[in-house]
Amino acid sequence: MAKEIVLTGVTTTGTPHLGNYVGAIQPAIEASQQESAESFFFLADYHALIKCHDPARVHESAQQVAATWLACGLDTSRVTFYRQSDIPEITELSWILTCMTAKGLMNRAHAYKAAVQDNLDDGDADPDRGIMMGLFSYPILMAADILMFNAQKVPVGKDQTQHLEMARDIAGKFNHVYGNTFNMPEAVVNESGMILKGLDGRKMSKSYDNTIPLFDTEKKFRKAINKIVTNSLEPGEPKDPDTCTVFELYSAFANEAEIAEMRQRYLDGIAWGEAKKITFEHLNEHLAPKREVYNELMSDPAMIDAELAKGAEKARQQAGAFLDKIRSKVGIKKFS
Repeated sequence: MAKEIVLTGVTTTGTPHLGNYVGAIQPAIEASQQESAESFFFLADYHALIKCHDPARVHESAQQVAATWLACGLDTSRVTFYRQSDIPEITELSWILTCMTAKGLMNRAHAYKAAVQDNLDDGDADPDRGIMMGLFSYPILMAADILMFNAQKVPVGKDQTQHLEMARDIAGKFNHVYGNTFNMPEAVVNESGMILKGLDGRKMSKSYDNTIPLFDTEKKFRKAINKIVTNSLEPGEPKDPDTCTVFELYSAFANEAEIAEMRQRYLDGIAWGEAKKITFEHLNEHLAPKREVYNELMSDPAMIDAELAKGAEKARQQAGAFLDKIRSKVGIKKFS
């Protein structure tokens, strides 16, 4: 029985945080261990250029993201783990797909429409002021990422489902003109996936600057948890665990019995300092071994490069053969 092709991309524009780990990294690694799946994981470093023009930040983030996935247990003998920029076939396919994509389809992309609306709201005469072609054509590069390996399932957040529909539209147009070539990829949105709150009680996000970095030093990690905003209830006063960020963090790393015990301590009036201390110790026990591996990788980037090179070689074998077929279909081939 053929394995189902699952593809996951991670944009390299920030430092991985607890929300990334709980909501995406851990579930994706667990899913990759299923025998029924053939998994592709890639660092979307070309996508990073859409939002970030700081070369040092793009480079540093790519290393941090790669080290994080490896430290968290990604088994590169089971999956294909590569850097987007190491697969030139993807960018070539992106151009071929660009030639099959209607501008009107790109006009409807949420990110582009939002940028235009911002300009209009600011009273700009030019609705496209400051909008780069990278932002405008982002969905085409994403389609190339997916279609290059004929992915069937693509785990995404709700904000990315439109791009999956666009990838399907582009694939369908190509198939109609040149014959059946691409699978129709399906978005996999984990409705039950946990979304952690950050330091201020809002969704943990780089945009809100309220994240807790996954592999900060132990001292900084403890300090971050102590900074989580709580209410003014005194020790001994019952507290509602279901509205508490500290309890939510603890629960994300605890089993049912541990959660039940902590819930009771909230109802019994645990002090906020004690709740944060227990949460820090519990999370740190889980993350410390991974932090050690992460630090080893960050101090020896050649180890990361070796893993990515291994994945790129594997990915290019497949991508090269497939791109040759695509080139031939569109008429890009030798004369003899």
